[in-house]
Amino acid sequence: MAMLRAMISRLALATALCLSAGGALAHPHIFITTALELQVDAEGQLTGVAVTWDYDEMYSMLLLDELQLDPDYDGILTEAELAELDGYDLNWMEGFAGDLYVTAADGSPVELGPPQGLGVSFDDQTYASRHLRPLVRPLPADGLVVKAYDPGFYTAYDLGGGVTITGNDACRVAIVSPDIDDNYQNLAAELAELPPDAEDYPQVGETFAETVQLSCRSGE
Repeated sequence: MAMLRAMISRLALATALCLSAGGALAHPHIFITTALELQVDAEGQLTGVAVTWDYDEMYSMLLLDELQLDPDYDGILTEAELAELDGYDLNWMEGFAGDLYVTAADGSPVELGPPQGLGVSFDDQTYASRHLRPLVRPLPADGLVVKAYDPGFYTAYDLGGGVTITGNDACRVAIVSPDIDDNYQNLAAELAELPPDAEDYPQVGETFAETVQLSCRSGE
């Protein structure tokens, strides 16, 4: 999370240097530490991704205030209050991709089903939820790529919660971090080319997302 916040500070600096291009670029308001559990069956097919969203303390506090939970401010929620939170962040608008993207080796998108809630928690002043995104059609895991990001960068995700594989010991993951320096230079150049009255700004979420690459040994 520290690396992510440093990245946001640099993004704000890049934006400030380009204000003459017409306004400020959107920047994250919500920070989520993410964990991914990649579920691979015995045949080596990815069947689903279990996602944990652990929200930052500020957003967690605002959420409790919005829902009028934890009136004694002790940071401990009752079972009834947890039940009220359960599913809160799974009421997605039509067309929302869930900020989770799986692509095949050729770059084609892999279709994910709607989220299935797996419960919530509230510990250490932060709200966390977990859900499953099943693949509509399971695919061989080898060569698949997974990314967690908000295209508009209103929400910033990092994989500080870890990435694991369950169900098949022959599969491994490699996590590739974005090239922050080059990406900022390219973003600054792109912003500088915008006209003063520009209303649409670059969708930078994927640019700063970590890339999860799957590989599976054949014949095991």
